[in-house]
Amino acid sequence: MSSLVFRNGTVLTMDGRPPLVGHDVLVTGDRIAAIGPRLEVPEGTEEIDAANGVVMPGMIDTHRHLWQTAMRGYGADWTLTQYFVWYYLEWGKVFRPQDIHAGNLLGAAEALDAGVTTTVDWSHGLQTTEHADAAVDALQAVPGRFVLAYGNIQDSPASWTATPEFRDFVSRRITGDDMLGFQLAFDVTGDPAFPEKPAFEVARELGVPVTTHAGVWGATNDDGIRLMYDNGFMTPESIYVHAATLSADSYHRIAATGGSISVSTESEQSAGQGYPPTWAIREHGIPVSLSMDTSVWWSGDLFSAMRATLGADRAREHMAAHARNDTVTHSSLRAEQVVEWATMGGARALGRASDLGSLEVGKKADIVLLRNENSPAMFPILNPYGHVAFQAQRSDVDTVVVDGRIVKRDHRLVGVDLGAIRSQVLGTVEHLRAQLGEEAWHKGMNPDIPESKVLDNPYTYTEYRGDTRTSV
Repeated sequence: MSSLVFRNGTVLTMDGRPPLVGHDVLVTGDRIAAIGPRLEVPEGTEEIDAANGVVMPGMIDTHRHLWQTAMRGYGADWTLTQYFVWYYLEWGKVFRPQDIHAGNLLGAAEALDAGVTTTVDWSHGLQTTEHADAAVDALQAVPGRFVLAYGNIQDSPASWTATPEFRDFVSRRITGDDMLGFQLAFDVTGDPAFPEKPAFEVARELGVPVTTHAGVWGATNDDGIRLMYDNGFMTPESIYVHAATLSADSYHRIAATGGSISVSTESEQSAGQGYPPTWAIREHGIPVSLSMDTSVWWSGDLFSAMRATLGADRAREHMAAHARNDTVTHSSLRAEQVVEWATMGGARALGRASDLGSLEVGKKADIVLLRNENSPAMFPILNPYGHVAFQAQRSDVDTVVVDGRIVKRDHRLVGVDLGAIRSQVLGTVEHLRAQLGEEAWHKGMNPDIPESKVLDNPYTYTEYRGDTRTSV
């Protein structure tokens, strides 16, 4: 059985122990075999120098639309309304299976490169099962750990989950592979008729979690949470994305049923889902994980997510104190907490806390080494949690191990053909430009200020318009 060891690093175990300075981490097969100083290792063990670096668990992103990565940065100036119009109502339908494949390849490689060893592919562009097969083919071509969250914004959840083609896809592609998890991904509009109920029943029958965009200003609100709760569909496995404009009543329901919230701070700050809600979530004791949402707008790494989350939470705390003519003397949210959300928080949300999210003997060997001898920002490392959250970035990810296998070494991905991915992505870009035409393509990148009121229902399967007011 193969083995490797990280030597003499600062180890963040994320299991409650303080940082372990000058420690080794031994990997045997796909598991962590030992953690300690100057470990004796089997003959032939590959040694990785971790001196002047941080060894930490692989990060976990619980909500990322990988299929949109081929349009990296295109929507930098969008509001959420313009995103809805572009993808949900106008142009999302022109994506072919090969375009889903290209976006997933690029997004999956990007996540792995930044030390994200597990990514939930919130794949709501799966108009057909051919699109879904293309998505999975791409995920399985990249040596990371992924969860396919199956969705289709061009059809109602009750409709696409009821097709024989969907059931055939699940039986063919979702086989219990440890490297490919499965969820259903759809939103709950709050329509009193609860048109999403049949999709929840399918999820229950299949025994898979539902991940849903909840508390998104102008789209989903407390009505959806009440419908889920009253019908018994809020479970410990449920992941509520954003949850930025919910009332205390909804947070109480989420807390009482054991669900978790995936916060995408860069998204919430810029697009308009609502102010990043970590302050409210913490008050209610709800578990938190972090996510990047989509590279059509923002960066694709959790270093940015940690940094933005700390900044947003602390900014609100200061502003609230100033409004009371008071001063914050100790920040409520600390760097260690957001590093925990980026690792163990994601593992708990995915039901994988027993084998992912921390460095402990017997757990899966999903490990990241942050080390960059050529960067003046990577020394000295005095506060390791603060360094990870505020100083480190994707270029400092030296080594990534997934399931005991080295997938990034010396700052370069292993087993990933970026040239081939680039070629596929360029094909998708050319296809989209041809479909839109040059005028619409350029106008979409620099959209006019909307003249009409904010779009309050991007979901084509219902005419329901909910009350977007919130008490938060």
